[in-house]
Amino acid sequence: MDLKLEGLKVIITAGAGGIGRATAESFLAEGACVFVCDVSETALDELKAAHPDIGTCLCDVSDEGNVAAMFEQAVDWLEGIDCLVNNAGTTGPTKPTDEVESTEWMTCVDVNLNGTYHCTHLALPYLKESTNPSIISLSSAAGRVGYRNKSPYAAAKWGIVGFMKTVSIEYGEYGIRANAVLPGPVDNPRMKAMIAEKARQAGITPEAQAEKYLSNASIKHFVTTEEVADLIVFLSSPRARTISGQAIGIDGDLQALA
Repeated sequence: MDLKLEGLKVIITAGAGGIGRATAESFLAEGACVFVCDVSETALDELKAAHPDIGTCLCDVSDEGNVAAMFEQAVDWLEGIDCLVNNAGTTGPTKPTDEVESTEWMTCVDVNLNGTYHCTHLALPYLKESTNPSIISLSSAAGRVGYRNKSPYAAAKWGIVGFMKTVSIEYGEYGIRANAVLPGPVDNPRMKAMIAEKARQAGITPEAQAEKYLSNASIKHFVTTEEVADLIVFLSSPRARTISGQAIGIDGDLQALA
């Protein structure tokens, strides 16, 4: 299938590892022009070494000034924007809500939700000028079913769904598509760390905790970063021109998060 993405101008936040890197590499394979930011200079250097034709810079999306500087560099490098992938996120604390400190709450919301706002806010004027404009923001299955002992994370991910729905309504007249992608448990280091912490709290093995996650899904496989990337890339293509305002799960029909 030719997705007709040759020359598409893409910004990906937290694009140097995990889902972000898989997405960047999928876009590159389709002939897109890709600019990524990340908080890890080491990860950016590794990505740049593997793909010299990619644009990179350091950026903490929770910092409005950082985002403004990143966009100035990205727009200059890309000469415009056709697609924004809001991938940056943090899992936040793993504890009941009454034990969550306000600083922990704000840090999680600042990265996941406010970072999505900062980037979207600056991208929209450029997307209005694109002939194939799209925003894809990473929410989570936690943004649909909730998540015990992860209330800041769940709240932020629910917020992303509502934000993308509203952006879709406001900017549909420009052809701008805005969607949220909601992965279930992903086979990556961040998820493994979360499983290990939940297992420790429950007094069980990480393997047993992983089985609890899969027990709530109809298709009992962890999602791969490549599968999430494939969905994101499709949503950026002209073939998805009428898909907007959606919260699209990629989770094996997950009914609850363990």
